Amino acid sequence: MSLNKYFKTEGPWSDARVEIMCSDTGGWRSERPVVDEEKCILCGFCAIYCPIQIMKLQSDLFQPDLDFCKGCGICAQECPTNAITMVSEGEFK
Repeated sequence: MSLNKYFKTEGPWSDARVEIMCSDTGGWRSERPVVDEEKCILCGFCAIYCPIQIMKLQSDLFQPDLDFCKGCGICAQECPTNAITMVSEGEFK
């Protein structure tokens, strides 16, 4: 029996184009990463250690894709220059 008729992707990761695998955050994230441009040295540690790979290089700065960020804070913990801080979602509403 082939599982392909049930699962449209072959692996555990999704590019979020397939609705069944879409992992958008919704409204439950309590903190979001904020990147300080002056402290960022473009080492890429935030992108390497992010469990769902949402840190993207955009115009010479790593920025999170907030549609998919879970707010875990690993990027902030791994940043060697403390360029990433976790800020309460309440400050953005």
